[in-house]
Amino acid sequence: MNFQQLRIIHETVRRNFNLTEVANALFTSQSGVSKHIKDLEDELGLELFIRKGKRLLGLTEPGQELAHVVDRMLMDARNIKSIAAQFSARDHGQLTIATTHTQARYALPQVVTRFKQEFPKVHLVLHQASPTEIVTMLQDGRADIGIATESIASVSDCVSFQYYGWHHSVIVPAGHPLESVEPLTLEAIAEYPIITYHEGFTGRTKIDETFAAAGLAPDIVMSALDADVIKAYVELGLGIGIVASMAYDPARDQALRMLPSSHLFGENVTRIAVRKGHFLRGFAYRFIELCSPALTEAVVRAALRPEAEMESAY
Repeated sequence: MNFQQLRIIHETVRRNFNLTEVANALFTSQSGVSKHIKDLEDELGLELFIRKGKRLLGLTEPGQELAHVVDRMLMDARNIKSIAAQFSARDHGQLTIATTHTQARYALPQVVTRFKQEFPKVHLVLHQASPTEIVTMLQDGRADIGIATESIASVSDCVSFQYYGWHHSVIVPAGHPLESVEPLTLEAIAEYPIITYHEGFTGRTKIDETFAAAGLAPDIVMSALDADVIKAYVELGLGIGIVASMAYDPARDQALRMLPSSHLFGENVTRIAVRKGHFLRGFAYRFIELCSPALTEAVVRAALRPEAEMESAY
């Protein structure tokens, strides 16, 4: 058994059993991948994969158990390298943040600026992704920290912390009839075509639930992944917009008006997540603290420690 075999098992599961993609990801041949899998199965005396001819369809029961162990072993191998780097090059390295467009565009610029001032030699990578992709990147070890509003709070193998709360707001072109409606109501909003976020992004679920609870079926004529696109089409007069409140800047969005809407839509909470068992460099803890001063290294470590102790005891 060797690490290349373990990497192949891990990638095979991650690539949905497509051996061509596995070979490309690991810079080897498909026949080489198949041979490594067969050699490992022969060594263990077990079939790890469900097969149909030469195709792999899924994992057998022992294969599922092995996949969990392989995942932990590869994470531990990454952790060993990170621990060595922490003591040999404290202010050098790479920090990978997986986040949504909204967080990268509106919440993180000042944090990133301060971080780079403190750690100029750390290579900071910002991966913009969907909430589901962020979870996958954390689980695969491709991201050190995940920041999003959806998905990450309910992931069992991650620990998440509250970053900040925010509300959705309604934006309209200057001079729109809704500017004179006080207080603004869901019924008044539903009379106009709406442009808002794509499903699964930036609290869209809460928007849908709010209208449904009021017995309303709004006409959502367009959905987008980020607020800049929504604002552009609202400015063109194609509808009214529902965006995260921090996405509106009066100085920059002079052709638009934001209407008081916090009483209509419930609070959303953006969270910071870290995978359990993933070793964080000192500068990663500092990044989290820059996001939220209450999340000191001691606080984050304390939240991670009980799980780590249970795993080591097991």
